[in-house]
Amino acid sequence: MNLSTIKTPGVYINEVNAFGNSVVPVATAVPAFIGYTPQATYEGKSYISIPTKITSFADFQAIFCYPDPPAPADPVKQYDPQYYLIQQERQPEKGDYLLIGSDYYSIVPDANTVYYLYNSIRLFYENGGGDAYIVSVGTYGAPSGSAMKLGDQIINTNVQLTDLIKGLASLKNEKEPTMYICPEATLLSVDDNATLMQEMLLQNTEMQTAISIFDSIGGRNPDPIFYTDDITTFRNSTGNTGLDYGTAYYPFVGTTIMQGSDIDYTNLFGGDVKQLAPLLNSPSNPNEAVATMLLAIETPPANPLTVGQYNNALLNASSTYSTIMKHVLAAVNMLPASGGMAGVITTTDRQVGPWQPPANTSMARVVSLPIKLSDAQQADLNVDAVSGKSINAIRFFNGLGILIWGARTLDGNSQDWRYISVRRTMIFLEQSSKLAAQAYEFSPNDKNTWEAVKAMIGSFLNDVWKQGGLQGASAADAFSVECGLGSTMTGEDIRNGFMNVSIKVAVVRPAEFIVITFTQQMATPS
Repeated sequence: MNLSTIKTPGVYINEVNAFGNSVVPVATAVPAFIGYTPQATYEGKSYISIPTKITSFADFQAIFCYPDPPAPADPVKQYDPQYYLIQQERQPEKGDYLLIGSDYYSIVPDANTVYYLYNSIRLFYENGGGDAYIVSVGTYGAPSGSAMKLGDQIINTNVQLTDLIKGLASLKNEKEPTMYICPEATLLSVDDNATLMQEMLLQNTEMQTAISIFDSIGGRNPDPIFYTDDITTFRNSTGNTGLDYGTAYYPFVGTTIMQGSDIDYTNLFGGDVKQLAPLLNSPSNPNEAVATMLLAIETPPANPLTVGQYNNALLNASSTYSTIMKHVLAAVNMLPASGGMAGVITTTDRQVGPWQPPANTSMARVVSLPIKLSDAQQADLNVDAVSGKSINAIRFFNGLGILIWGARTLDGNSQDWRYISVRRTMIFLEQSSKLAAQAYEFSPNDKNTWEAVKAMIGSFLNDVWKQGGLQGASAADAFSVECGLGSTMTGEDIRNGFMNVSIKVAVVRPAEFIVITFTQQMATPS
């Protein structure tokens, strides 16, 4: 109330706020997925390279997936990879294979039909995911019509570096995402993958709001001996900028995201069932039921069955067909770990906070690994004497199952930024304090404002300390906030319009190495 405006005698009420401004904690687990989607048009509007916030997998389906036709028609396939069975002269040394009669067959994809984003988002929500941003950089491209060369890295020529970088750049105007994830980066060439990872880390460093979660090329089907070559390539590809904003997980994970009903004979040989006939109805092992069904598929009768019905009939009629589909399903379900890790981090943050390392926990819907790492093998991943770039292992333990067994950033040599939880906690504290301080922009740069800012941020940090996010026996040991003339500012700063706030925090670090000491004690007479 302005007393100088009072001119009429009477009683006036002047309300004074009892509570000052407070810090509203920012969201800590909001991933931004960048990649290719089944479709990118919704209600007549294109969503290509437009960051779109979703809160559930149903939201993703509504905007980025094809609508299903009415029953009894089969549901539309949102992801339709193609696989080929290539006969080999001997037992293959690389890749998945199966034995049909006395012949070996490798199961090899058409690289141009392999995508990871759709199933990575499903894995994210299976692991407790919540709010997320989707940046669709386009829809699926045309298949090549042939199998890739056995043993080569999967490079999908439809996945373009320029598309992914454009999608990444669109996130520069979005402050809410705290994780960048691009599962299809591993479908690029090694050089393009390196360029993309370095761009992601650079943007993380400039924005200071998000980390990037990476997967390693070669993690899908690692060689048990020479997998270290893939690790070296990955480390050489990340550059040296913003390493504390990046984290990597190895290897890929075998999941149960896609079910048997999600794939069928149309996913084999580009849908050409003629190539199935020699495998399921060979002269040495004829199967009349299979022959009848394959003929009906090639030349549909007046009232044909659906694809799903034909597929179920083939599964029942041929054990060979059933075995083929199990192998194909396992190949389709081998996914980069980044999407699942985003879900694990979301769950951990919801239950505890960003200061809780997302490690020593399992990943839902993960049932296998392409390589089982030992302690000695993980040691080389966790600590690298040359580059210092740590890679987090996902490992199998007898009696425990598959666990995430690492919590480091790529900046493994840094005492300050070695751990994911430390970097993410600092992002949380910094961004929360920054947004809260905006309420005091253009306020008088005087003691009243300084004390209000100190009280506001101090109250916020005290709450974080009580939740276990800061270490110290007392609040004074956990943090300090300074703001004032002579402590954080000079007279020149004030004349130039600067208000400097100094915040010191003791961030909790994980117990990565637990050492238990045993000493034999001599028996003493009772």
